Amino acid sequence: MDSAARKVDTVNMDVRTTGDRSYHHGNLRAALIDTAVEQARAGGAAEVVLRDAARRTGVSHNAAYRHFADRDDLLAAVSERGMEELEHRMRERVSTLSVGGPAELASARLRAAGREYVHFALAEPGLFTTAFTCARPKDVAPVGHGPYGVLTAVLDELVEAGVLPAERRPGADVTCWAAVHGFAVLCLEGPLRDLPDAERDAQLEGLLDRVARGL
Repeated sequence: MDSAARKVDTVNMDVRTTGDRSYHHGNLRAALIDTAVEQARAGGAAEVVLRDAARRTGVSHNAAYRHFADRDDLLAAVSERGMEELEHRMRERVSTLSVGGPAELASARLRAAGREYVHFALAEPGLFTTAFTCARPKDVAPVGHGPYGVLTAVLDELVEAGVLPAERRPGADVTCWAAVHGFAVLCLEGPLRDLPDAERDAQLEGLLDRVARGL
């Protein structure tokens, strides 16, 4: 093979076709993540396997390893995708509220953010658990971004509205996060998993009430 042919082959090394699916250099990584996200949705982190993701995507495992160093690298990408989806749902939920004045609105947004966090966990248990058990620190709490970013913005809004005293703001994010995350885990894996929907929702609303009063 001459040098020109080798160059063309290198540029197009990620081109693979299976049926009517074709993946080219630059989008194979995204396709592999899409497949791995579906694996996580089906059974959590244990179902995410790089070689199997490559097979399902229609490429060789060697092609997959050009984009991910190992399974942990792929899991981190799935975790990041899960965090992004959770963030999107929380932001969408709080942005749709338009009740009362600044204080009432900020309080409603805090409750909505916590409620949507738990609802995401219940709707997407496999992706939710993978997102947190396989997350790297930068994926969990980047400043201003992710689910944590939504929570901190709402808490800052509570301070601006005069609902939360500024001196009580430090640490409030961890308190709120721990409360809703713990509740979600209890519902997924603990003694609350068999509660009827109506009772579980009532318990969640009670938790959100107590968190708000505590702040």
